[in-house]
Amino acid sequence: MGTFTGFPAAGPAFYADLEENNTKEWWAEHRDVYERAVRAPMAALLDGLSAEFGVGKVFRPNRDVRFSRDKSPYKTAQGGFVQTAEGIGYYVHLDADGLAVGAGCHTAAPAQVARFREAVDAAGDGATLEAILESLRRAGYAIEGERLKTVPRGYATDHPRAELLRHKTLTAGRPFGTPAWLGSADALEHIRASWSELRPLVEWLMGHLG
Repeated sequence: MGTFTGFPAAGPAFYADLEENNTKEWWAEHRDVYERAVRAPMAALLDGLSAEFGVGKVFRPNRDVRFSRDKSPYKTAQGGFVQTAEGIGYYVHLDADGLAVGAGCHTAAPAQVARFREAVDAAGDGATLEAILESLRRAGYAIEGERLKTVPRGYATDHPRAELLRHKTLTAGRPFGTPAWLGSADALEHIRASWSELRPLVEWLMGHLG
């Protein structure tokens, strides 16, 4: 595993071109760019962060097209994920627009959703989560996730945390784009700082859903 030295400009450029040429033939001709400018830096980045956050996984570039109308064979982004509990962890993403980071619960089993709602309903635990999310919003993170259209059955529609109760998944993320530091080893420290900001959310979710 090599030392992380940044994501070269050829990485976002690779995805900009892939969006226009998403074919197996084009991929075969440019696979060396993917390996050098995308996959290798992502693997090195995750390795460099593993001692602090855990072992990460580089997602496969191939799309699962079995049940999709879109038969484009390749994903137009490269993701990396450190799973800290089932469906919970830290995320980093490179595409044509550049770099983005995030964390949270991206999938949840029914039992996890039930535990999440119980914790949000509880005054102390729910208020703690609200404070974490507000701090992340102020730091520039978008709070997202799959949500029901209405408050789930069994909870009052005027619940003080009604919006949170609607969540089935919960994530926080922010885009960085292509700053000057993206192509240098400094990118690791920027991502480390972001994941550290996101750690309270991950730890809350692990404590209540994991």
